[in-house]
Amino acid sequence: MVDTTYRSELPEIMDNFSMEGEILKDALDKIAGINQLLGGNKVTLDGVKKLLNEATSPLNKPVATGVTSHSTTISILDVGCGNGDMLRVLADYAASHQLKFKLKGIDANAFTIQHASRLSASYENISYECIDIFDKSALNVPFDIILCTLTLHHFKDPELLHLLSIFKENASLGIVINDLQRSAIPYYLFIALCFVFRLNKMSKEDGLISILRGFKRKDLEQYASQLKLVNTSIRWKWAFRYQWIIPTI
Repeated sequence: MVDTTYRSELPEIMDNFSMEGEILKDALDKIAGINQLLGGNKVTLDGVKKLLNEATSPLNKPVATGVTSHSTTISILDVGCGNGDMLRVLADYAASHQLKFKLKGIDANAFTIQHASRLSASYENISYECIDIFDKSALNVPFDIILCTLTLHHFKDPELLHLLSIFKENASLGIVINDLQRSAIPYYLFIALCFVFRLNKMSKEDGLISILRGFKRKDLEQYASQLKLVNTSIRWKWAFRYQWIIPTI
């Protein structure tokens, strides 16, 4: 049996930010497709909706459901945006609910950003930038909500804690983390999934490492304690992931 006691520090091929080409493009699209099929996008979207429903304007009126819902522009940053699939889901949700979202995706890989931009060409409220989140200019303006979908596990604990502290200072409403549960069950299920979706070798190897770099509930609770985060919500969601909502208001 695979040992999931501690977070793995094995590197992923996709951590090479100079990588480009059809193999990377295929991996990005397959990851997005699997995430959508297994309900992963809903986990993040539900987190955004919860933050909006709980947030209040200066007049103590709900931003998402009250008088200000159609006039307030909500700015959302997606860190490690991949092919932009999550941002397009949010844009479609906003359009169908008469909400105003200003959406931005950032990623440290230039090829990934170019691919996401092409796929989102028809969305006027989505923009992208190739930048390292640790670059001081990455958050030169604050956002209402910061998202981190299947990205946080790429960082070691010290980097992760520093990143969350940056998010905390720059998200006026809150943060939504959607990431993998570290467990033997999803590890072996993913091996079967690789055959079903005919994932390439890179996607298979990186996917297994991603699960081993994922989290247990106690990890997230420890991070919250170290950063003195209050009123956070950590919930297990299908398919073997955690939704971690961190209000900042």
